[in-house]
Amino acid sequence: MAKELAKEYNLHLVEVLTGFKYIGEQIKLFEETKQYQYLFGYEESYGCLLGTYARDKDGIAAVMALCEVACYAKMNNKTLCDIMLDMYKKYGYYKEDLIFFTLKGIEGTKKIKETMDNLRNNPIKNIGQEKIIAIRDYLTRERIELETEKKEKIDIPTSNVLYYELEDNGWFCVRPSGTEPKIKIYLGIKDNNLEKTNIKLENLKNEILKLFQ
Repeated sequence: MAKELAKEYNLHLVEVLTGFKYIGEQIKLFEETKQYQYLFGYEESYGCLLGTYARDKDGIAAVMALCEVACYAKMNNKTLCDIMLDMYKKYGYYKEDLIFFTLKGIEGTKKIKETMDNLRNNPIKNIGQEKIIAIRDYLTRERIELETEKKEKIDIPTSNVLYYELEDNGWFCVRPSGTEPKIKIYLGIKDNNLEKTNIKLENLKNEILKLFQ
């Protein structure tokens, strides 16, 4: 949804790796180059970076921003839920989920490496009935279109991450955890109908679970 919002308000959107330190890097870069004026950053976890006075996850700013939205909602005789539903109706219903597998010890570390290597050496072209249109490999910093085999560079720091773009506004991403003995799989779906979005997300989750069994 952030992409749709940025497009509507003519804002430049920068995608970074997961972690507030990467958002903080962008703040510093903008200050040095004067190329952009930083406004707002966030990641999957709670908290955000609103303004440039902090360079890490800022829960206080997130609460303050939410209070401002609540005030706006109250002035318009709406609830926070109403505001969120209005956004879904306008931009589409977005749903995300997380799957993880815990693999402890030396054997677990080996299994995690083997899994990532296998995904790179044997690219997935379909997930269930869903076609994969492109794979972003953040280790090689390349995006590969599967049908044309066209490659383009990704302007993002190197990381052991594979991101799969699906043909129907869906995606999933695989990476080893940086702090735990786990493989983490993030997934997301968009549709113009809430019920369909929930069904599509559950179907994608089930197909991913089959892939990693």
